[in-house]
Amino acid sequence: MITLTLLEAQNKTPLENWRFDESSVIRVGRAADNDIVLDSNLVSRYHLELRKTNSKKKVDSWEIVSKGTNGTFMDGVLVTQAALPGNCFLQLARGGPILQLEFLKLELHPTQLTSAKISVAASESCTHEGNSPDNLFCIYCGKPLSIQLTIRHYQVLKTLGQGGMGTTYLAWDSGGVTTSHPKLLVLKQMNADMAKIAKARELFQREAHTLGLLNHPGIPKYYDFFIEDKKKYLAMELIHGQDLEKLVYRKGPIAVNQAIEWMMQTCEILDYLHGQNPPLIHRDIKPANLMVRNSNNRIVVLDFGAVKEIGTAPGTRIGAEGYCAPEQERGQPLTQSDLYAIGPTLIFLLTGENPFKFYRQQGRSFRFDVAKVPTITPKLKELIDKVTEPLPRDRYQTAKEVAFSLAACLLSV
Repeated sequence: MITLTLLEAQNKTPLENWRFDESSVIRVGRAADNDIVLDSNLVSRYHLELRKTNSKKKVDSWEIVSKGTNGTFMDGVLVTQAALPGNCFLQLARGGPILQLEFLKLELHPTQLTSAKISVAASESCTHEGNSPDNLFCIYCGKPLSIQLTIRHYQVLKTLGQGGMGTTYLAWDSGGVTTSHPKLLVLKQMNADMAKIAKARELFQREAHTLGLLNHPGIPKYYDFFIEDKKKYLAMELIHGQDLEKLVYRKGPIAVNQAIEWMMQTCEILDYLHGQNPPLIHRDIKPANLMVRNSNNRIVVLDFGAVKEIGTAPGTRIGAEGYCAPEQERGQPLTQSDLYAIGPTLIFLLTGENPFKFYRQQGRSFRFDVAKVPTITPKLKELIDKVTEPLPRDRYQTAKEVAFSLAACLLSV
């Protein structure tokens, strides 16, 4: 049996896992008809093959055949065709995806090789030495080094955040019970005290329900929702990246062309949400809820607890100060309310300042005054002015219109 695990480049933590029990050829590449599909521009459509070779030995022998334009490296050495020595690391191109290859020997009848058995094996404690204190997984066997607690079949490895609503964990679903392969995920826990509050329950369950209905690369995947010991849990995709708020506070203002491209990607996701039947309004678009994936530099929209179907009764005022449209302040959000947030988000990205700092009275209404910001071009200022008009009817009406205007701004940079 061969297992291949896709590792996160910096910390070498497992992202996805594949197991092959009876295959004689395993194909890896960017094309959709490979056994393992890796979405990276550095990976060729048909990058490499792992082939079982004829051998007089009782144990199977395997070889690697590289067909990738950018090369394949086995334990750091460039290979074209070579015998697999055993457990090793394969990198598809310099700077490309890293796969950990392992040969597993299980003393079981073939009918016993179930995911449940693999799950039990993966949950055993690791005894290897030589791992860095920062590692979550053993670099030799891939098992978790420390498990804080187990909630159902989820092994909690680390606490990501804690607040009044509850706790967010980094967890490992070792047996692939709720996903197609074993993988890391986010487990959000709502504490028992908050579960007593009707509005808090509504928002938490709304996020789970909404994510379960949506399917878009710019929206975290939904895995599971359950109640354990009177606490509610939501299991969802772990996004490897950083939100725009933290990114700006760490690195400073963003280059104009990059900021525009990220807002165009945000508009694409909003267009998908607004295109649902009935249309969905996010209601909390802001830098902290826009994350950039490390793997492809694309935006993922987070936090769907505030999502609201258009046409439903007016509700609680939800939205961050400086990013919230006037009608949303009154509890009457529209799809154009989500578009309004693109304006102040751009201001934050380009200045590193809270957009509320630029919010001033102009005539009878309050507007964003960015005329003196050197990085905001006249075309971009015109876009910000229009997308943040006080009345929804005066703004862009669709996310596609905003994206089109952003593209025109990109050409003029």
